[in-house]
Amino acid sequence: MTTPPEPNRRSELLELYLLAVEMADRVSARRGSANTFFLSVQTALVTLIGFGIPKLSESPWWVPTAVALAGITLSGAWWMQLRSYRDLNGAKFQVINSLEEKLSARIYTDEWDALRNTAAAGRRHRHYTELGTTERLVPMIFAAAHLILLTGTLVSGTLAV
Repeated sequence: MTTPPEPNRRSELLELYLLAVEMADRVSARRGSANTFFLSVQTALVTLIGFGIPKLSESPWWVPTAVALAGITLSGAWWMQLRSYRDLNGAKFQVINSLEEKLSARIYTDEWDALRNTAAAGRRHRHYTELGTTERLVPMIFAAAHLILLTGTLVSGTLAV
């Protein structure tokens, strides 16, 4: 067991801990804002494609291909940004957990242990599924939707000829 730090050092550790927690919260807020942006743009793009399929199928092949590539590129950028936010917050929580070892309470460490080690009543799965895991599926689903819409547009354009 480590010996408690002297009062000045303890106050400094607490201030650093509070700063680290605040910065982790800000990263999470930025991630939420980025998700809102990408979800709005992707939804608008898929909606426009859905309403424009008759016209897109009459267009040259490269028009729906360019639209689909734009959507897939957006999906890739979104997914990479989510991965970056996850890595950044992961590093921040390593620092937070390290600081907690020097404090009298380990709030985030204990919370994480509780989530991972207890099964919620009435749940099918006994483990905690991180939000980031499901969050990173959404850009992949949009990329797949763009591919499906592209295929449908190209096939319907070919069949109409």
